[in-house]
Amino acid sequence: ADRATREGIKMLIPKKNRVMIYEYLFKEGVLVAKKDYFAPKHPDIEVPNLHVIKALTSLKSRGYVREQFAWRNYYWYLTNEGIQYLRDILHLPAEIVPATLKRQSRPDAAARPRPKGPGGEGGPRGPAPDREYRKGPGGPPGMGDKKADVGAGASDNFQFRGGFGRGRPSGDRGGFGSPAQE
Repeated sequence: ADRATREGIKMLIPKKNRVMIYEYLFKEGVLVAKKDYFAPKHPDIEVPNLHVIKALTSLKSRGYVREQFAWRNYYWYLTNEGIQYLRDILHLPAEIVPATLKRQSRPDAAARPRPKGPGGEGGPRGPAPDREYRKGPGGPPGMGDKKADVGAGASDNFQFRGGFGRGRPSGDRGGFGSPAQE
């Protein structure tokens, strides 16, 4: 027990489990595991969750995966060295690549219909109906925005009145720090 604690505890993972983990990682290119060392099995692979965490920690220490941890979940991403390592371990040809490196097939851009404006052939758009509320009340539709007669400084009789908020109190108003009144 002394030697195990000095060198760190080693985990023996059955080869069958390790191969299942590596196959899944190579197929997907990424792997997610909840930080739950006592979970009976990983949700995507039929192996204990602890085996997944320890196998990927080992790959991380060798630089084959990049690890991200957030919200009690480990996220591992294969590196280029990791792809080559798993190809050698799993005896896979170079044509097979992880799902993260495959291009997603999209429908051709020319086949997609383009949205048409009110002119029929995609001409200039008319006024947006959701912007009608900005027009002044009772004014013609093309007159523009409402007058800016709201908010601070909109009227001519704007004035500061002391005694509110922070700062030195003015006049005979009391307040914290003012001389005591008799």
